[in-house]
Amino acid sequence: FNHSYLTAGESIVLTPRISPKGDRVAFVSFAGTTPHVMVASIASGQPRALVQGDAMSFAPRFSPDGRQIAFAMMSGSNSDIYVADANGGPARRLTTAPGIDTSPSFSPDGSQIVFESDRSGTPQLYVMNADGSVQRRITFGGGYYESPVWSPTGELIAFTRRGGGRQIGVIKPGGSEEHVLTSGPSDEGPSWAPS
Repeated sequence: FNHSYLTAGESIVLTPRISPKGDRVAFVSFAGTTPHVMVASIASGQPRALVQGDAMSFAPRFSPDGRQIAFAMMSGSNSDIYVADANGGPARRLTTAPGIDTSPSFSPDGSQIVFESDRSGTPQLYVMNADGSVQRRITFGGGYYESPVWSPTGELIAFTRRGGGRQIGVIKPGGSEEHVLTSGPSDEGPSWAPS
């Protein structure tokens, strides 16, 4: 009840992500020629582009303190993970591997980021330090791993696994104790309840 709209409904908007303080929403807007990450104040409803330029950007996630937003941005046929100040400013590139890097999610302490990458040939999950250093693959099971989301306690990462359908699973950040939680066939896009 008592709902209000932050966007005018003139174009498609996807993947809304509320900031930790609940005062802003980051989302992908298809207004204009290219999909791009926008940030809107919940109080004013005024959206603005997270970064300037014509490159396609998508998959935004706030840092735990709400000061940064991690997202994916295209350069030609390559997509990498970037971080930008949530209030605006230049983006800082964190990954440089050929292929598609997307779906970043911060650890609860903000020190690490999990993301999806097909640099090994199929979409798998990788963890890196928040500055982009020490990138390491954590999934090696059958199928494709997508849409990782770090748990509020930091103990687990939820994901979507594709291969004979789609299921939701969890894994420890180091890559151990993978468990598939659902039987599918079309389960995807996990999200955690607050701890």
